[in-house]
Amino acid sequence: MRWVPEQCSSLGSGLSSVHRELQPSLPFDVGYVFVRHPRARRYVIRVADDGTVRVTIPRWGSRREAAAFAERERVWIEKQQLRRQHDDSRFEALSPEVELDLRRRAKRELPARLLQLAEANGLVVAHVSVRNQRWRWGSCSRRGHICLNWRLVQMPASVRDYVMVHELMHLRRMDHSPQFWKLVADLCPDFRAARAWLRSWPAGRSQPSERR
Repeated sequence: MRWVPEQCSSLGSGLSSVHRELQPSLPFDVGYVFVRHPRARRYVIRVADDGTVRVTIPRWGSRREAAAFAERERVWIEKQQLRRQHDDSRFEALSPEVELDLRRRAKRELPARLLQLAEANGLVVAHVSVRNQRWRWGSCSRRGHICLNWRLVQMPASVRDYVMVHELMHLRRMDHSPQFWKLVADLCPDFRAARAWLRSWPAGRSQPSERR
């Protein structure tokens, strides 16, 4: 969720048709993934959950300029990678068996509850995914694809429902304007308490890192 809501990584998954991977050849390209995007208007650096550095190149740009941009931002990049390593260690250690059971529960219970809330509010969800999102609790794409963090299944029902309502309201407003928060408050009057609860969890303490 950034806050809650990038990345549902559903948005990223659909870009393969318009992205072209570029193989680095410069000495300082090592460790970067260069991707050309015809709709990009500037160079963008994004540090993924696993620390991978993705550099988006606009149609008019070059790999050499993108690599130079990434090198200028190396200090920032390393800070984001270190932050991810630190936050990753905050997650409660679960045995493989327990985590597998929770993930199975999440895939059974979370989509069903989301669709129940959507129907009750006259909303249509195009697709629901349950994923291992490290930096957000949920996200919603403009196409109506909602992604939920499987860890929501461990949370109090009121907190879980707040995350779902938050993402569902993005089907009405794809922003975090006062009007958006009014929509959320109408359905979750105690949403501030839910937000405070989420901040006590590791995934709620980090946001996707992007540099433009």
